[in-house]
Amino acid sequence: MRVIAGKYRSRPLQSLRGMDLRPTADRLRETLFNVLNAGNPDALAGSVWLDLFAGTGAVGIEAISRGAAMVYFVESSTAAARLVRENLQSLGVNAGFEVLQQDVARALPHLDTGGVVADFAFLDPPYHLEAAYQQTLDALAQSCLLKPQTRVIAEHHKKFDPGETFGALRRYRKLQQGDAALSFYRVG
Repeated sequence: MRVIAGKYRSRPLQSLRGMDLRPTADRLRETLFNVLNAGNPDALAGSVWLDLFAGTGAVGIEAISRGAAMVYFVESSTAAARLVRENLQSLGVNAGFEVLQQDVARALPHLDTGGVVADFAFLDPPYHLEAAYQQTLDALAQSCLLKPQTRVIAEHHKKFDPGETFGALRRYRKLQQGDAALSFYRVG
């Protein structure tokens, strides 16, 4: 696993063996960021990200590498939150991030009351936690964390459909790659 592009291009990222961790594959991450950049290499410059169910932190780190100003990594596992910090440290990233070691259901209200407004929110719960998709997307839709231009992306198994609408959030695109899929939402 490595950083795909940007400031930390080709730098390795570590994962944890034996845990229920399924890092977003390099190829799928590349596809995700190609879609988000949509021909504009500066599309992520200065952006604010939520990397929910962060795992290794690969998606948020990719965002930092490509110019994001701030990434909030949310991960409930102690070992995985430590791994996110270690991956950031190995790259020499000292600012522009916060690692919240807590459940997403607790972190979202904390971020909301803290006045955080995201440009991008990425969620990738373990595939077997299907209810986490609806709970998280509903919570995001009801929060003040999103603005009309915010894009919310859910990575999920291709055989599972997280849903079309969650409050004001509407899915506008779905991409499949291998066994994984990305559902893109925005405030409709």
